Parts: sequence; structure tokens; C-alpha cells
Amino acid sequence: MTNQADNAGAAIRADAARLLARIVFDGVSLRSAFEARAARNADPRDRALLSATLFSASRWWLRFDSVLSGLLERALPTKAREIHALLVIGLVQIEIMAMPEYAVVAACVDAARLLGQPRHAGLVNAVLRRYLRERGTLLAEADRDAVSRHAHPRWLIERISSDWPRDAEAILAANNCEAALTLRVNRRRSSREDLLERLAAAGIDAEAPAHLADGLVLPESTDVSRLPGFAEGCFSVQDGAAQQVAELLDVANGQRVLDACAAPGGKSAHILERAEVELTALDADGARLPRLRENLGRLGLSANVLHGDASRPPTWWDGKPFDRILLDAPCSASGIIRRQPDIKLHRRAADIAPLAAIQARLAAALWPMLAPGGKLLYATCSIFRAENEAVVVALLDAHADACALPVAERYGRAAGSGRQNLPGNKGMDGFYYALVEKARL
Repeated sequence: MTNQADNAGAAIRADAARLLARIVFDGVSLRSAFEARAARNADPRDRALLSATLFSASRWWLRFDSVLSGLLERALPTKAREIHALLVIGLVQIEIMAMPEYAVVAACVDAARLLGQPRHAGLVNAVLRRYLRERGTLLAEADRDAVSRHAHPRWLIERISSDWPRDAEAILAANNCEAALTLRVNRRRSSREDLLERLAAAGIDAEAPAHLADGLVLPESTDVSRLPGFAEGCFSVQDGAAQQVAELLDVANGQRVLDACAAPGGKSAHILERAEVELTALDADGARLPRLRENLGRLGLSANVLHGDASRPPTWWDGKPFDRILLDAPCSASGIIRRQPDIKLHRRAADIAPLAAIQARLAAALWPMLAPGGKLLYATCSIFRAENEAVVVALLDAHADACALPVAERYGRAAGSGRQNLPGNKGMDGFYYALVEKARL
């Protein structure tokens, strides 16, 4: 007799298959797909399994979709795309998530019926059981091609290899590792020591890395809203590489500061936590501003939040120069694939040149707004040279009053006038930093 837990396991896999099909075949973002569905899961364990399954299946799709093709006599029809996604989920849960093999098979068979495709239940059973018998041969075959070996699209492998030839293998491996959960302590409401004690009292392990003044690292993901101190605004979730932005921007009390592409507000909040500044948080996407305001409110912070395009200053700028400008430019997000594995499925090689053009346009438009003696920090979560050092070179070449300042070695590898942190270095995301100062009159 099927018990309640078995039914729940099948239901979660059916949900995961529906969402994964939308992510892979419709281009829906993983996070938006998950968040829309997760709100309906009352049990936090169900949400956790759904999340882990979706992230792992997205991360490893290009490997196990290839393995699946070796298990099928012919391709599945388009109308069976949820069964297609379910089969990849089954393979990933067996091989990557190391879940009990025959429990996975049984739950996936039941999930096929919940998906309204009982005719494919036998196929699901046969394919997954055949994988268990032939997995060594199938995985060896997958290793013969770089795409299925690394679970990255070919263009991305080639781009990483071109930009970082000595580090390509390490970058690809880091992209396939789950990132640790990193918190940023709000120093206006707590200290690292106090928050560490509160977490320890709740039975939660955390470490305070030496390279992050405000950071705490937890060994595994969890529902942060349930952690002690969240409701009181004692911390936010922010990767260590992003936390280094506020430190490098070097803000001081009384300064006028612009965060030019601010939503959802993590870096704006960190700046405000560090100094009493007059901060303008600008973003071109008005739909993202409510979340920015919500994040600032929870942390007890305030800023001048504006809806506007940083590349069109006359539509929003009051004409007063800024002492500091942060341009955390929209980019390929190639440095945060371990956190957003669907980037491997959605980003295309043709996206990079248009993104670089946007970045250059933003930098050129913001430069006149910087006060003499002021500093502009150009940052991206990309690891591509075309989006990073090439953009900074163009800015420096175009303005005689622009001078690149040295960036300390702890921020990553030398990359033109800035520094590149590569994915996984010190447990952090891939991030680029370049600090440019405007000459005084």
C-alpha cells in the first residue's frame, strides 16, 4: 500500500518536472519558477527538496540530457516534455543527489501518472532501471564530449577557455558546485560576534571568514527567514564577492553616493550600513523597486529610491555631482553560475557584445556626474574580459581626467586596470572590480 510520504515524494517530483520543463524549454528563470510554486508548499522539507531538485537538475541538465539520449530509442515527442524533464530529474537524483535508487525510480513512475501521462510510466521505469544497470558505460560516453562532461554549453566553455586558459577547468568545476550560504551582518543592528552566538544557540553552525569584515558563512542553504535575527534586520543574504564592493568603494560620512543599478538593493544597503551618506538608489526596472524598498525597510535604512535609466541622466539627475558612484552593471552573470545554474541554459554567445555596449554606455553617461576627486567603482558579476577590462579601458581612453586606482591583490587576479575574482576563490562568486578616480580641478 502506498504511504503518504511516497505520495508526497511523487508529487514533489511531478512539480519539479513541470517547473524544469518551463525553465529548459520556455526560458523561464529558475528563481521565478521556484518562488511562484514554493509559496504553495507548507512543509519546509518539501520546499527544500523541490529547490534542491530544481537547482541540481538545471545545473546538470546538459550532462544528463545527453545520458538520457543514450537510453532512449527515439526522442520523446514535444508533448511529453514534462516526462523528459522527469527522466533527467530521476537521473540527477540518483547520480548527483545520491538519493536511494529504487525509491527514486518508484517515485518518478508515480510522478508520471500525476503528470497525467500514465502511458509513459512504464517508459520511466524502464529507462531509470536501465541506467542503474549501465551507468558506468553511459557516464563514460558522456565524458567524451566537453559539453556533457562539464555540463556547460560549448560556447561558454570556449569563452571561458579563451579568457582564462589556465583556470578554465577550475572555473567549470566551480560552476557545478553548490555555493555556500553567505550572510552580511548589518553592523547598525548587530555584530558578527552577537549573531554568531545567536546562531549557535539555535544549533546553527557558521564561520566568520577573515576576508569579509561583515560576512558569515553557513555550510548549507536554509530558509533564512527562519534564522534568528532576520525579522529584526540583523543580516541579509549576500555573497562575499558582492560584499567586497562597499569596502572597495571607500565611502565616508557626509558623502553623496549613487548606486546606479541598485535593485534589489543589497549593495545600497551595505553602503548605508557602513557610513552616514546621502544615497541615491537608482534602477531602470521599476518593477524591482518595491523589493528594494522592502529590503531597506527591514534593515532600518533609508535612501532616495528613484526609477530611472542611468544612461539618461536628464530624466532623473538633479545636477549635483556625486562623491562616489557604484556602477554594478547589468552583465552576463557568468560569475554566478553556481548560484544561478539556469544561466547555462538561457545565456547565449550573441548576448555578450550587446551587454558590453550597454556597460560602456552606462559608464560614459555616469562619468560627468562624478565630482572632482570622486571615485567610480565599476563592478560586474561576469568573468568575461569583454564586459570588464575592455569597458574600463574605453572609459579611461575617453576621459583625460580619469585615472585607474590600484586594487589590492586580495580582490582577485590582475585583469587590466582592475581585479577579477574567479568563481570559487575563497568560496566566493566570480566578480570584477575596477576603481576609477576623477582628477581634481
